[in-house]
Amino acid sequence: MPDEQSDATVLLAGSANLAIAIAKIVAGLLSGSSALLAEAAHSVADTLNEAFLLTALRRSRKPADARHPFGYGMERYFWALLAAVGIFVLGAGFSITEGLRSILAPEPIAALAVIYPVLAVSFLFEGTSWVRAIFQLRQEARAAGVPLRQHLRSAEPAVKTVALEDSAALIGLLIAAVGVTLAVVTGDHVWDGAASIAIGVLLIGVAFVLGRDNKAMLIGRALPPEIQREIRTIIAGEPGIDEVLDLLSLRLAPDQVLVVVTVDLVDSATTGAAVEQLAERIDRTVRASYPMVRHLYLDPTPADARQRLS
Repeated sequence: MPDEQSDATVLLAGSANLAIAIAKIVAGLLSGSSALLAEAAHSVADTLNEAFLLTALRRSRKPADARHPFGYGMERYFWALLAAVGIFVLGAGFSITEGLRSILAPEPIAALAVIYPVLAVSFLFEGTSWVRAIFQLRQEARAAGVPLRQHLRSAEPAVKTVALEDSAALIGLLIAAVGVTLAVVTGDHVWDGAASIAIGVLLIGVAFVLGRDNKAMLIGRALPPEIQREIRTIIAGEPGIDEVLDLLSLRLAPDQVLVVVTVDLVDSATTGAAVEQLAERIDRTVRASYPMVRHLYLDPTPADARQRLS
């Protein structure tokens, strides 16, 4: 169900961006507005990024195999990182270049009757896509029992990318509208170029946030400290566990986490059969509270032996 929701969110965003990009390109060429052309480049970049994100969703669902025993979940972060690069290069690069060209060689803006309807329709389409992405993120945060801001750290990268892209798009449309209006009212067309540069700077910020978060996931990010503490508490409370010595976690995908726990067992749980039963019981208990823990490995190590090794 969450995967189907993510597919639908990305498809809606891609369809909206494609239609908006065509409208903005036509209006930008007719009017000569740099801000509108910058927004067109933004929408083109977002459309291409949606293709990256769909690829990420499809490829990450491949089953685990001998070469990738933990599956292909990391594909999502790789393709989302490429989407961030696309926003930076295509969207921000074109916007800033076009803005500088407009400031150095300003031209009068024409076809105002086309500009404002296109901006209004674009805002409606982008807003619809943004509402769906935010709604899905809120649903996921509610299901996880965490605030939306905290959930964004580990949210599905495709949906998070759509939400940030659409947020930037809505702000960019407002910047474009202000820039065009000031250029027409004051007769100083530098405002149009300045709006284009502002849109580029906005896209650089979005690309930086997405790039930073996806890089962290590709390098290997652990569960939040509070969740690690809760898992340690669950395991420490199991009969047969004397002490939880160490806990390591790694996100393999938004809904897949690897956990390795080093524990000191009580004497009665030192036989092989008892350890196996204990590991299975802990796995069931932890997954009941945290279903994203798909792989949990128990490493029985006496505390005194660990101290000697250290």
